[in-house]
Order: sequence, then structure tokens, then C-alpha cells
Amino acid sequence: MKNFGQMMKQAQQMQTKMAEMQAKLESAEVDGQSGGGMVKVRVNGKGDLKKISIDKSLCDPNEVEMLEDLILAAVNDAKGKTEALAADQMAALTGGLKLPPGIKLPF
Repeated sequence: MKNFGQMMKQAQQMQTKMAEMQAKLESAEVDGQSGGGMVKVRVNGKGDLKKISIDKSLCDPNEVEMLEDLILAAVNDAKGKTEALAADQMAALTGGLKLPPGIKLPF
């Protein structure tokens, strides 16, 4: 039973580290951009949009569709960076252990 007790202790340590990692990710902020930096967004580690910056030259009523596309691209850029940050944090936590496809931690 010593092995079981040790395994439970390791599981508790892992749970504590996961909670710390989640808190760290929530406070992290990642920037995404598109249009050569004319549209910039900031998201937190959970992927929540925090800020949008749009270059004034893009504020043409006749170019709304282009602006919408640039915003979408910037948000997706930031989201991808957030997912990479979370994957890096998870790899550090698990010692590089690969998780099965479809399992995304900590979210």
C-alpha cells in the first residue's frame, strides 16, 4: 500500500500545481494582430478578449467588411498564442508527457 499512498500524494501535488498554473494563465495576457499591426487585440490566458485597438485609417464606412476580417484574424492570432502558452505550461507541469488527443487541460 506504500505505492498507493505515494501515488495519492503525487496526485495531490499535481492538483496543486495545476491550480497554480490555471491562476498564472488567467493573469497572463497575449497580444494578437493583423493587417501589419493595424488591428491589435489582447486576450487573457483563458481566451477572454480584453482590448481591441484599431488604426484610425481603417475606419472607412465603405470598408467595414475588411475591418471585420482584420478583427477576426487578430482575435484568432491571439487565441492561437494563448493555446500555445497553455500547452507550454502544461508540458512544463507534466514533464513533457503527451496527453491523448482531445484532452485539453487546464480548460
